[in-house]
Amino acid sequence: MGKYGKTIIKGIEYYRTRLSLPNGKRKSLYAKTVKELDILVNAEQENIKANSANGECPTVEEYAKLRLEFLQARVQPQTYVGYKEKVQLYIASAPLGKKLLTEVTTDDIEQALLPVSAMSSSYYRTVHMLLRSIFKAAKKSHLIAEDPTEGLSSRGGKPAKDLPALTDDQAELLLATVHGLRVETFVMLGLYAGLRREEILALQWDCVHLDVQHPYLDICRTWHIIANQPVVTDVTKTEAGRRSIPIPPVLADQLRLDKSKSTSDYVVANSSGGALSGSQWRNLWNLVSKRTTQERSYSRYKKGHVKSVHTVSPRLGNVAKHNPNVIYSIDFHPTPHQLRRTYITNLIHSGADPKTVQYLAGHKNAKITMDIYAKVKYNRPEDLASTVNNAFPTQDGKDAEKG
Repeated sequence: MGKYGKTIIKGIEYYRTRLSLPNGKRKSLYAKTVKELDILVNAEQENIKANSANGECPTVEEYAKLRLEFLQARVQPQTYVGYKEKVQLYIASAPLGKKLLTEVTTDDIEQALLPVSAMSSSYYRTVHMLLRSIFKAAKKSHLIAEDPTEGLSSRGGKPAKDLPALTDDQAELLLATVHGLRVETFVMLGLYAGLRREEILALQWDCVHLDVQHPYLDICRTWHIIANQPVVTDVTKTEAGRRSIPIPPVLADQLRLDKSKSTSDYVVANSSGGALSGSQWRNLWNLVSKRTTQERSYSRYKKGHVKSVHTVSPRLGNVAKHNPNVIYSIDFHPTPHQLRRTYITNLIHSGADPKTVQYLAGHKNAKITMDIYAKVKYNRPEDLASTVNNAFPTQDGKDAEKG
């Protein structure tokens, strides 16, 4: 017996359900009793199967778009944007997207995943998850008899690089390089508060508490991009992401200075006082990137077409050819996430316990914190030497005999 909703039409109560049709639309069914609605549902499902057999089955592209619509109501906007991009690139596109659901084999799925294997392992797992959910739903809706993704491993893609924390010298050099630049406060919020990029770009002055004995930040908003436009919500990455973080004097002083000159609600704002767009964010971080010695290429255009590609190999200490204000002073390649990793590492080296680190970092899962804790706390020979020596003590008597 099915479980159905109820509705009242012209004063009469009906049981109601909705079924997904092969054309991507949904059909509502009504009946006065559960038994009658069960019969209607079974008949409609048989009709769907019959139509599928007659070639009226939807294509992968059509059904994938339908499943995306259902997902949109259950995930955060930035997550949905990521899902939509992956579906368009690897699932809805040809050749897989043009096939009927009933035509797809496991070989087709594996072929679609081949280009995804060049991406990160987490990216690969997401595409795999989307494929599984699409074909699992198709089987449940009786659009296909067998699920071609069943038993397919989610292992694939390139393992993520474990970026180390910046050393004290690197952090000092980075801060000296960005001093006075628009990106300075962003860098300091990463190094001294451990905020994620989306937390920094969503931070507003109403959550910055400087006129108290112990200055602190309330983290309660996140920033993301949809079609290059900023969207700031009061939904954090996880519930643990909502937290209050005390800040050291050096960061408090910088924020006081910024606040005295700011006319925006945002701590890191664009020239109009609003949240940064996607391109504005890239331009902001480029203030750091273009001062590194990392090799880079530029495309030169003529009449809308690439005329030539120019490669620059900066040398440490040199001045940029076309910008005398840019000196190549950074001999490493920092990322925004490394700032946060450095903050967490410094907390651990200071003697902070794992639970405190977990709270300040906004980690939902203690395993994430403990993995970092173990790598930081127990990966230096000078820290481990006494432990190893105690486990394998020298045997003076035997050593003397050997001598």
